Amino acid sequence: MTIFPRENERLPEGKINTADKSTAGELARLFVRMGFTAFGGPAAHIAMMEEEVVTRRRWFTHEEFLDMLGVTNLIPGPNSTEMALHIGYRRGGVKGLVVAGASFILPAMLVTLVFAAVYTTYGTVPEVGTIMRGVRAAIIAVILGAVFRLGKPLMRNPFQVAMGAVVAVLSILRADALALLIIAGAAGITWKERDRIRTFAGAITALPAALFPVRALLLQGAPALPSPPGGATLAGLGLFFLKIGSILYGGGYVLVAFLQEGLVGGKGWLTQAKLLDAIAVGQFTPGPILSTATFIGYTLLGVPGAIVSTAAIFFPSFVFVMAVGPFVPKLRKSEAMKGFLDGVNAGAMGLMAGVCVTLGVATLNGVVTACIFAAAAVVVFRWRINAAWIVAGAAAVGWVAGLF
Repeated sequence: MTIFPRENERLPEGKINTADKSTAGELARLFVRMGFTAFGGPAAHIAMMEEEVVTRRRWFTHEEFLDMLGVTNLIPGPNSTEMALHIGYRRGGVKGLVVAGASFILPAMLVTLVFAAVYTTYGTVPEVGTIMRGVRAAIIAVILGAVFRLGKPLMRNPFQVAMGAVVAVLSILRADALALLIIAGAAGITWKERDRIRTFAGAITALPAALFPVRALLLQGAPALPSPPGGATLAGLGLFFLKIGSILYGGGYVLVAFLQEGLVGGKGWLTQAKLLDAIAVGQFTPGPILSTATFIGYTLLGVPGAIVSTAAIFFPSFVFVMAVGPFVPKLRKSEAMKGFLDGVNAGAMGLMAGVCVTLGVATLNGVVTACIFAAAAVVVFRWRINAAWIVAGAAAVGWVAGLF
């Protein structure tokens, strides 16, 4: 008899599953399913993970989940993939990290390979516009549900409420996400230690500004790797995507900038049209958006190219999480780090709220999408059905609506 709840079974409200470990099979089942059904980008993926590991399985408290999310936002790489890695590491050690990460990445890679094969055969990708309009509308409701559940414990702290609101507004105005989190963390330390460091307030408030040149240097990247005459090579692809995985902050939009500069403008391996198609596939396939690398690798060098590109772009995330994972549970033992995490966690909730507003403005522009969003929101807040079913239902409604 297992001590963990079955797939569709919840623990009683308020009870936390205090077992330290999960089996590899439990982690694999969870993240394989999520890898095939997690649409909508990192914020949506994280919302689904919260629903599964905090609300349904009670593997973590809201505070523990937020701490992992806060650290994830501060290291390079895809946030949702790194959250899967953190969850796997906390529940199953290094083995759990590998199983959770591979289980989340491989489904997206396989789906993307199918689209890449269709693309190389027919020169286009299937039309899924109407389906995705329904999915995106529902995803906004899923993210809102996660913001509500994760943000509820923070409502007791006026500082975190104010910080989350400020970050949400600045995020909507397109301020840099990493800079916002660093500022929020620094403000959290200042607030936590305000009675002891009043005399150093000027130096502390100057710290976030000093980090902006570092951020700018990171986003500039290294010079383009030389490529031999004749086009792409496996080594060239691997090194290019390894570099991106090592320094990428800011998600999909920053990834587009790297691909444009490196593969279209620098190496000339891709045309502008192929790059846009690759980005489109990354947007409407489930799992991490960085599976765009799979599509690009396949179109350039077939299956070997897809495997090398995918492995290279995700490998740094495994290293980063393995390096910082052991320290996450210990961070709250330090008052300064506790304040930093409080600020970062409030900032993370602000970013997710900002994503909801930004996506809502872009997506909820018709009667059909507005109705799908409203129905999904009712389901999320009233019945809390598994997010995968909400996504599937929204896709079906979007498809039917597109027939008329």
